[in-house]
Amino acid sequence: MKISRIISGTMNWGIWGVNHSETDMSKLILESFNSGVNSFDHADIYGGYTTEKTFGNAFKKTGIPRENVIFISKFGIMYPSKKLPIKIKHYDYSADHINLSVNNSLKNLKTQYIDCLLLHRPSPLMDSNEISKSIQNLINQGKVKSFGVSNFTSSQMDLFKGKIKISFNQINLSLSHLNPMFDGTLDYMITNNITPMAYSPLGSYFKIKNLKMRKIIKNFCNKYKCSEDQLLLSWLMKHPSKIHPVIGTTKFERIKNSVKAIDISIDTIDWFEILEGAVGKRVP
Repeated sequence: MKISRIISGTMNWGIWGVNHSETDMSKLILESFNSGVNSFDHADIYGGYTTEKTFGNAFKKTGIPRENVIFISKFGIMYPSKKLPIKIKHYDYSADHINLSVNNSLKNLKTQYIDCLLLHRPSPLMDSNEISKSIQNLINQGKVKSFGVSNFTSSQMDLFKGKIKISFNQINLSLSHLNPMFDGTLDYMITNNITPMAYSPLGSYFKIKNLKMRKIIKNFCNKYKCSEDQLLLSWLMKHPSKIHPVIGTTKFERIKNSVKAIDISIDTIDWFEILEGAVGKRVP
């Protein structure tokens, strides 16, 4: 199984967002799957450690064979909540916590394995040797299929070189946040065959009133006969690193429309005009 080009992010599916019931969540999973989205992005902390369990119950109701979907999950953030009444937010990548987190996610998602397990954020105290050994043991046990990271820089990914294969890096990337495109992060990922996942792929486009930018985007929407969010997604997906946007919407119609962005092919000169509009000046 390959991850779908558009990944559905579940952070807002539970109590941190629309608080879908199991029935509503089950319907959304099935509709998303039927529209071409086979990959669902989780983290153990979502919903204060509650969303994975609701999703797992909901997925069982869909009747979709487990082997036909991709479950992505992240761990490592210790998040103060009712489920975890700790003093402060911090990170834990010890061997004991890795095993505990993965087993909890397996139980909550009602699955025998996680297709893609990501370190949620880099920690100043992380020991790449301990992490690599622990993850490799889980891979050998069949509990994890592939390993990745999230929010990691090139130098942080280098810590794992020769110890374990990093297959994915989930990063903040959009027209509003272009740093990974120019600071060497995406270049590193291409060189090392690491697939980028982009969370918040629409950035702040719909939140900040940049009239010049909106005019450029709307003009190209007319040319390519698409919506603004479809154009923003297709712009990202044109990059040679093969970016997989993680969309956070909880509405099926927007998920279905996002999938259609895969078929939009933006001309190179148009791609650069959009980039120029985003940075506010001619590209160097």
